Amino acid sequence: MNGFPKDFIWGVACASYQCEGAWDEDGKGPNIWDDFCHDTAGNHIYNGENGDVACDSYHRYREDVALMKRFGIRAYRFSVSWARVIPDGDGEVNEKGLAYYDNLVNALLEAGIQPLMTLYHWDLPSALQDKGGWLNRDIVAAFGRYTRILAQRFRGRVRNYMTINEPQCVTVLGYGNGEHAPGLKMSDYSLAKIYHNICLAHSEAQRQIKAVDPQALVGIVPCGRLCYPEQDTPENREAAYQATFDLSRGWAFTFNIVLDSLIHRSYDPTAPQAVRDFAASIPASDWERMEAPDYIGINVYQGDMVDREGCFVPRYSGFPMTAFKWGVTPEVMRYGPQNLYRRYGLPMVITENGLSCNDRVYLDGKVHDLDRIDFLHRYLLQLKRGIEEGAPVKGYLQWSFLDNFEWGRGYSERFGMIYVDYRTLERTPKDSAHWYRQVIESNGGNL
Repeated sequence: MNGFPKDFIWGVACASYQCEGAWDEDGKGPNIWDDFCHDTAGNHIYNGENGDVACDSYHRYREDVALMKRFGIRAYRFSVSWARVIPDGDGEVNEKGLAYYDNLVNALLEAGIQPLMTLYHWDLPSALQDKGGWLNRDIVAAFGRYTRILAQRFRGRVRNYMTINEPQCVTVLGYGNGEHAPGLKMSDYSLAKIYHNICLAHSEAQRQIKAVDPQALVGIVPCGRLCYPEQDTPENREAAYQATFDLSRGWAFTFNIVLDSLIHRSYDPTAPQAVRDFAASIPASDWERMEAPDYIGINVYQGDMVDREGCFVPRYSGFPMTAFKWGVTPEVMRYGPQNLYRRYGLPMVITENGLSCNDRVYLDGKVHDLDRIDFLHRYLLQLKRGIEEGAPVKGYLQWSFLDNFEWGRGYSERFGMIYVDYRTLERTPKDSAHWYRQVIESNGGNL
């Protein structure tokens, strides 16, 4: 195949807290990231920064959509701020908040861009966290109600939903080591309970969407360890597959802790004792309520190389790294989706892929980000090989369209194809935006 499959989805992505700003406007309630960032005594965020303004996409969404259209973007994955729609998470609906997403979706459709809606990208309403957050099983019903409100509002306009972004980050970083909001440190048993509630919440959300719009697609976007072989041999491929899903090597940041629950309705036997102890308390009725997604969203940044014995191969001195100090490992885009398809048998979308670069505006007024172009080129070539070898990947969404608030790193990391001057909020397209337009126009045939 010269390019990618016919009808391949080419797009970009961003998330509500990272780009919207307007943190307390038009009736929006506080969320856990507002609280986490405003807790300056906690020193949680680089340089004491926050998402109060971010990219100001709440006010500048038309400008952003016009830029997407200019650069040939065909799909935009965005997330909805739960507290903007329901300020306390489970009470009255904020019409002004819904109107913002109405306007955004309409602008995308008018520009010929497919809206891909993520329901939860980490910004839980503070009022729900006060009740225990994801540790409180009541959140399942609240998430289902919130989802139904959105599905009813956007029926016929949004046909592709993603329920929860990176449950592993929600759980491990938010409740395990405290690096992310809400900044808690809990036991493995509690983390297993949170994972279970997240899986039940996804399942309830999927049922609500399908009840409103049976033809809508519903996915979930997990993340975790993805391994690739040191050498392309059957033995080494098998070792990489086994290492990817071996919970005994570190259980919490794996794909299968979520996907096994939803698709296989069980936990992997390699799970640690705390997880098995929690699993023993799960009633059979809970497993019966699990809903397998229509597809799996995969956020891919870096992977782990393993040898034919399944041992992790240390990275050599001077290994290529991004500005964030994540490894440049394009091979993971070839083997990762194949391994996930082998285990779960579902189609996939690359819902995030990109890198942080030390971008700046040059003397000529342009942003020359050759590192990003090279990175994306390498990863897309490997993705193409993986698809040719049988991985049913239906689309690719670059992370991210705009430079934005990068969680604990504040504004120190630039992932965007569009440079944002955070003093003026001026947008400047980078060279990668022009390059990506050519990729889309050729359906990857120019790679």
